[in-house]
Amino acid sequence: MLSILSRVVSGFVAPVAVLLLAHYLAPRVIGLPPTLAGLRSWGPMLMLVLAGILALVFNRGRVLFGVASLAAAFIAFKLHVQAVPSTFSGRTVFAALCLFVPLNLAVLVMLRERGIFSFYGVRRAGTIALQALLAAWVVLEQHVGLTEWLYQPLPASMPWPVSPIPPLALMVMLGGVAVATGAAVASRTAIDAGFAGALTAFALGCQHVTLPNHFAVYTAAAAAILGIAVLHDTFRLAFRDELTGLPSRRALNERMMALGHHYAIAMADVDHFKRFNDTWGHEFGDQVLKLIAGKLEQMGGGGRVYRYGGEEFTIVFPGKTLREVWPHLEAVRKEIAAYQLAIRQPDRPVEHGAGTSRRGVGNTTHTVSVTISIGVAQSDARNTTPAEVLLAADRSLYRAKEKGRNRVIR
Repeated sequence: MLSILSRVVSGFVAPVAVLLLAHYLAPRVIGLPPTLAGLRSWGPMLMLVLAGILALVFNRGRVLFGVASLAAAFIAFKLHVQAVPSTFSGRTVFAALCLFVPLNLAVLVMLRERGIFSFYGVRRAGTIALQALLAAWVVLEQHVGLTEWLYQPLPASMPWPVSPIPPLALMVMLGGVAVATGAAVASRTAIDAGFAGALTAFALGCQHVTLPNHFAVYTAAAAAILGIAVLHDTFRLAFRDELTGLPSRRALNERMMALGHHYAIAMADVDHFKRFNDTWGHEFGDQVLKLIAGKLEQMGGGGRVYRYGGEEFTIVFPGKTLREVWPHLEAVRKEIAAYQLAIRQPDRPVEHGAGTSRRGVGNTTHTVSVTISIGVAQSDARNTTPAEVLLAADRSLYRAKEKGRNRVIR
């Protein structure tokens, strides 16, 4: 539970930090010296370009189209709004960017990553282009009634904040922030947290549009949040196992280089894993690995769990001895062995709703138990390096397999 909470919180650290920085800088940008005054105009665009390049290099289509939406909004703002939207074109463009950008970001956070140069990428780029054409059509054709409709006040009985944002767009904006934040909490990914942060930054920029430079600073903040999210997500893919969410072998190698003189290392392996795959399929095998990963992560004793490869896991206990970690390894082994894992029936519908409606109908769901074998070793006079301790733990794991599995061996 603490591990899940830490992942959720870590995803929001960078967005919150950037938002706080933007809040600090926005009223102070006006005091920039003449040599840096160009940052007020070109700084946000530079940040948008950098975020777009990161998204392009790492093939993050959702982020790229989010940045494109922000860039289109910033350019339109510079050309038609600038400060307080008072003219018909300014009011129309401001209403359009307040409506479309939050809508785009909220929709993107709910879509799957489909890359950039694909049918889905063309469709998403086309949607942004159509939005720009729609706003241009309203301005060029002088559809005053449509613009005025967007600015119609909401019912006075509802506690809406005082805002220059058109009421309908304000509803979409607040709903978008809620949707993006909920999606980020559910998915626990940096990209989704970045969308939530970028949408919040853009909303704050629109809310403070009457104050000098605030829209530009918060737009730059939105771009920075998305760019950082791409880097964070790329780091996660490099150092985390995608299936289990555990740190990967690369992360294990780096952690072992930083170990002190006293530590214990355990190697855990799923017993008869090939049999599970051959009998119930690879999807069930993945389910087994996720179960083991979750149980090992919840184990006490101060250990850090890594996906070593295949059905093997490594647990590193910095500053611990065999005597200290043994009870925790025994406890998790027993907990896993006692757990009954349900197997999806062959005729069970794939759709979640249809499967839920059939629970309790027909045959009882099959369950199986899973066991693990664990080998553990500690640093001592014979095993002085992490590599030697890891090898000793692996040899102990092999002996645990020979002695009948489902046991801890030193």
